Amino acid sequence: MKGMRSVYGVAQPDSHSSWVKRLLVRVARWHQLSRERASLRKISDAALKDLGLSRADIEIESHRAFWDDPFSK
Repeated sequence: MKGMRSVYGVAQPDSHSSWVKRLLVRVARWHQLSRERASLRKISDAALKDLGLSRADIEIESHRAFWDDPFSK
């Protein structure tokens, strides 16, 4: 069947493309997180106050590693 593994564990060609697609989606998400965290550092103190956040909160969040995705848990 399409995309299924055989009895011996050898992947069909479709599994390779889905693996590559998942990798590309993950790398795109990491890039997005990196850009968002860099943008957080540029928010003014007045805007942070409106959001109910402190500069310390932003420093902690903006220095998290790009692969540390809060939505992947």
